[in-house]
Amino acid sequence: MLKTYSDFVSEYGSQYRFDKAVAAGEIYKIEEGIYSDSENVPEIATIATKYPNAILSGEYAFYYHGLTDLIPEKYSMATKSKASKITDDRVFQIYVRDDVFDKGVENVIIDGYEVRIYDKERMLIELLRNKNTMPHDLYKEILLKYRAIISNLQLWRIQEYADIFPKSKMIKKALDEEVL
Repeated sequence: MLKTYSDFVSEYGSQYRFDKAVAAGEIYKIEEGIYSDSENVPEIATIATKYPNAILSGEYAFYYHGLTDLIPEKYSMATKSKASKITDDRVFQIYVRDDVFDKGVENVIIDGYEVRIYDKERMLIELLRNKNTMPHDLYKEILLKYRAIISNLQLWRIQEYADIFPKSKMIKKALDEEVL
């Protein structure tokens, strides 16, 4: 179980009891403000706990969904457009408009920990929107994987997402020409 310092203090009833649990080896400090009842915690779980309002996106989401074999150097985390800057060197922050921020979010279990991530349909829209900012070979690799699984995706959801994003005509044209 991975929690923040304040969550554990609340659970133990006082800072004193919590500090005793840490000293006794019942609770382990993972990093500043993040604690666990197990000594080894996956980095993705630590990142997700540290930034609970952020959503895994970008290259990491493509990797998690099996759309690329490239292991990202940083965790791409989407935050609302007016969110504070994330200063963690392990995280690449993506600012997203508030009206589309929660579209396509799902909770998944990664290495035994619950993490918020965008679904495959939302990530297809993100791929098409950002094709000019990502390496061409990565774009093509992910696009080919999408073509292979398009019958397993919920097309109505892709259409719904395409309608609410800026440049929806460009997204729909790219969907028709490159994916479908």
